[in-house]
Amino acid sequence: MSQLLADWRHRATHRKVWALAAPMILSNISVPLVALVDSAVIGHLPHAHQLGAVAVGGSLYSLLAWAMGFLRMGATGFAALASGRNDGAGLRQVLAQGLMLALLFSLLLGLVGLPFSHFALSLMQPSADLAQTTRDFFNTRLLGLPAALGTFALIGWFLGTQNARAPLAILLATNLLNIVLNLWFVLGLDWGVLGSARASVVAEWAGVLLGLMLTRPALRRYPGQVAWAALRRWHNWRPLLAVNRDIFIRSLALQGVFFLITVQGARLGDATVAANALLLNGLMLTAQALDGLAHAVEALCGHAIGARDRDGLRRSLVVACGWSLLASLAFALLFLLGGHLFIDLQTDIASVRETAYVYLPYLALLPLVAVWSYLLDGLFIGATRAREMRNGMLVSVAIILPVAWLSMGLGNHGLWVSFLLFMALRAVTLGLIGWRLRRRDAWLGATD
Repeated sequence: MSQLLADWRHRATHRKVWALAAPMILSNISVPLVALVDSAVIGHLPHAHQLGAVAVGGSLYSLLAWAMGFLRMGATGFAALASGRNDGAGLRQVLAQGLMLALLFSLLLGLVGLPFSHFALSLMQPSADLAQTTRDFFNTRLLGLPAALGTFALIGWFLGTQNARAPLAILLATNLLNIVLNLWFVLGLDWGVLGSARASVVAEWAGVLLGLMLTRPALRRYPGQVAWAALRRWHNWRPLLAVNRDIFIRSLALQGVFFLITVQGARLGDATVAANALLLNGLMLTAQALDGLAHAVEALCGHAIGARDRDGLRRSLVVACGWSLLASLAFALLFLLGGHLFIDLQTDIASVRETAYVYLPYLALLPLVAVWSYLLDGLFIGATRAREMRNGMLVSVAIILPVAWLSMGLGNHGLWVSFLLFMALRAVTLGLIGWRLRRRDAWLGATD
């Protein structure tokens, strides 16, 4: 206990954590703000199926895009390790590899996107209006996929170098532009649901171009040259691809859970799927804010592991854990006391509002349950322990699937109870794996 208090009182670590976390919290919060603006703008159009289409189409797009989240996570871990070694050539190699993989995967996903959307909608069995509007929204969003994946790689790389200002600039510019264009395209030009999709595409391309421009001053801190010849050798790709493979499997499993929530919600009716989307906007708001602290853990812990700094690793975890707990308590109170206002701001469709009100207590519980998995994700990403992350996620999904099936008779209540249990399982499995690694004194040997 005395060691824990001493670590918490270490002011230099607090400064390091917040130097990274504060810009990322500000920029991350702009992500759910876009979803909130989408919901608020579309939610004030006359029909529930229009809001439902943005929810379902956005979920399908997110399943494809965020399954590629390894492009950010892998880049963060390897860039953090390289910066800990002060390896400028290694940092350039990670950046080049990340951008090349982003381009390759965006092309592959573009090919499977259209048949995937038709298959997914056939599972959901939505109304005819919801199905057609969803297809139009999703097909338009696919045009921004290369930019979105390129931005993932850039943000991960910047975070690994402990540069939180560049991701702040990229995400704020992207999402503020998205908000402005959303209001203009949907309300000003009367483009409806398609206007929301077009706004996102334009903003995504603007964000990746800004990120590419910001790499030049960032590289000046770490002198070196890109070893282009090394990029033609398979063994120089194997470590990154192995980590990315495991993070991809983990991300695909996670996005699959969110996809199943959307599928089951859609089967319960247009009002239910729309209400769940509004509530999940609250989860996204919480997750993005708490992820700011998790991003700090990624960068600081990865740097400490690269430098073999045991004390720095422990202090970073203690300080980030304390602040994450305080932040999750604040969000729980926010949704408990102001949840009705949060829903009302997003829609004035009475049936959607009334449905969402019923499930607000689940949203208030979510921050307290989910915070631990976010924090542990940051540790494992910074240590490039992707295999363990993958295994923990697969165990969690394997446990929750039969529980979710058994709770289907409870309708949307069963869906939310299953989701809360899933978030708790994520934390428990990673916590047990982390405890085992600590007992073996294996954290400083990230690749063992």
